[in-house]
Amino acid sequence: MLNRIDLKFRKLKKENKKALIVYLTCGYPNLSTTEKLALELDRQGVDIIELGVPFSDPLADGPVIQEASHYALGRNKINLAKIFSLVKRLRRKTQIPICLMGYYNPIFSYGEERFVADSVQNGVDGVIIPDLPPEEAGGLIAAANKNNFSTIFLLSPTSSPRRVKLISQKSKGFIYYVSLAGVTGARKNLPADLADKVRSIKRQTKKPACVGFGISSREHVKQVSNIADGAIIGSAVIKLIRENIGKKDLVAKVGRFVATLQTKKPEKKKKAVIARNPCLVCQ
Repeated sequence: MLNRIDLKFRKLKKENKKALIVYLTCGYPNLSTTEKLALELDRQGVDIIELGVPFSDPLADGPVIQEASHYALGRNKINLAKIFSLVKRLRRKTQIPICLMGYYNPIFSYGEERFVADSVQNGVDGVIIPDLPPEEAGGLIAAANKNNFSTIFLLSPTSSPRRVKLISQKSKGFIYYVSLAGVTGARKNLPADLADKVRSIKRQTKKPACVGFGISSREHVKQVSNIADGAIIGSAVIKLIRENIGKKDLVAKVGRFVATLQTKKPEKKKKAVIARNPCLVCQ
């Protein structure tokens, strides 16, 4: 059975299009705004949303997302239960694929099986955990496979061919390729060897490979879309949110920025019909 992420990539491949994936830190600046932003991203034609789970020590993130994470934790006490409630509300209005991106400690504390079950029940389609390698993810993978839930693992510029093969086998949904050896954050230029690295991965797997870290402009998205199956943008969006906290047009400004990233025309969205008892997992 295919979940929303699988169906999205199947549709994009059929239409010869590439995915635009956008990251939001949950609860930054508050959960209500995160909900509005997610719906605006959907309206602007974003293909997949990554909802960041705030954590006190986000080792893979640069200063922009670190600051957002600490803000969400300190001011809004964001936790997995609140994030699941957010996704449940979103599922009444949109079926855009949603994956969580967070660190292993909160998931371990919550309980792997419980985490997967509650994710699926509330409409989350997959998870990215930067500090959990597949060799140590046996329990999570087993629970995910039982529940049609995507476990998305990362590759980097230093990954060996053996590592590429392992990640290709274990990843579900897509493979997340980290474009550079470093933390998240907008860069002026993408690595010179990016195309060669991605092509090498693509030769070893049929699974979608998407590129993140450092992407900050439409030109970057175009570059990545020429070689990979999708582009992931995060810090540039979070920075824009930070610059507009407290302003009434925050959501609109983010929407306009995301619209400039599009290399394909967004589909016209039909007005949502809200069912009284919407099915969350049988899409």
